[in-house]
Amino acid sequence: MNIAFFPQRIWLLIGIAAVLSACSTGPQITRIQDVPKSADTPYENILVVALLEAYESRKRLERAVVDRLSKFGVEAVASTSLMKTTTPMTKQTFLAMVEKLDPDALLVSQLMDSKSKVSMKSSASPEATYNVRPTYYFNVWEVELTEYREPKSLEFDGSYVLMTELFSVADQQKVWEIESKAKIAGKAGIAENYMVFLDEGKAIVNFMLKDGLIDR
Repeated sequence: MNIAFFPQRIWLLIGIAAVLSACSTGPQITRIQDVPKSADTPYENILVVALLEAYESRKRLERAVVDRLSKFGVEAVASTSLMKTTTPMTKQTFLAMVEKLDPDALLVSQLMDSKSKVSMKSSASPEATYNVRPTYYFNVWEVELTEYREPKSLEFDGSYVLMTELFSVADQQKVWEIESKAKIAGKAGIAENYMVFLDEGKAIVNFMLKDGLIDR
């Protein structure tokens, strides 16, 4: 099977730093390319690929899309389910997956833009405890004050743009493209918020359903 027609830019390894540890306001989807009338839709067997720098981010986004597609009876496979964390994200790696699975479509998502502003947030007012003890002197007291302060945290506000394209393997053509934009905010340096990926997966698949790329 020859899929060398796919644009070279699809294989760019683009990071997802802006999506990490974030709470999203929900993606806003814009259709960039309409489905041509000649497209061999609907698709029943789709290979899902997320070209993101962090393996865990790729896995979560792909899993969210696959789980959503499965609800509509689509046989979908996440590329990360066929990879190890050390497997290189190269054109040859994904070509081998297409050869092995023989899907009728390839769904590719990649981060196109991200912006974030990081700031240091001070902890809330410290909690204080007092230990008061009498002394040997009249009306003189010994007061011990203990304050408990939480460490400062790094927080950020930002946004990202995610592009998703669908390719027909049989026709060797891109048949659909959308752009997803979302604002994000959260704490830096903590575990990723899975809701960001669930929202993206749901939005992508719902738009596919709306445009007749898959059946109900």
